[in-house]
Amino acid sequence: MPAIAKHRQPIINTAVTLFRRQGYSRTGLNEIVDVSGAPKGSLYHYFPLGKSSIAVAAVKEAGSRVAATLTKLVEECRSTGDVLRRHAELLSGWMRASGFRDGCPITTVLLELAPGDRDVTEAGRSAYRTRVSILADKLVADGFPRPRADALAVLCTSALQGALIQARVERSGRPLEITATELARLLDKAAAG
Repeated sequence: MPAIAKHRQPIINTAVTLFRRQGYSRTGLNEIVDVSGAPKGSLYHYFPLGKSSIAVAAVKEAGSRVAATLTKLVEECRSTGDVLRRHAELLSGWMRASGFRDGCPITTVLLELAPGDRDVTEAGRSAYRTRVSILADKLVADGFPRPRADALAVLCTSALQGALIQARVERSGRPLEITATELARLLDKAAAG
């Protein structure tokens, strides 16, 4: 029976946190090892291609977390507009709790490595595709035709990502809350019309 990957997930979790807070370039392998508590050999055992393979794993992990959050919100919320507002509240709360030091680990890594690093780019593409798909399915359930739902889901995802950056810069959840509220209004109006 193969050994349990005891240190792999702590390394990934630490990378997600550090990349979200300080970006890919400013995060060193020694820092990942120190913060995760994993032996340095574990890092090279699980990630023999080095830091970029840790970035791939971190982007996939962050993408899975966002997808899980959105899936839960979709199940709980009446409309896509409600999903966006609730998601913005969560994001705003998490950012506020970090003193606005945290951003999106997917975005921070992709801004530094995409499109040059093919594996990281594909991990990011997959994370965004999943997020857009969840929102698009909810929009279809709200009554939008599939092509329109797909386009609106891209718009919503892009707008919230931009609002995350603006919230971090302004040290305020207001950009997230305004963006989600306005998107919800537009979606509600389009669904009614």
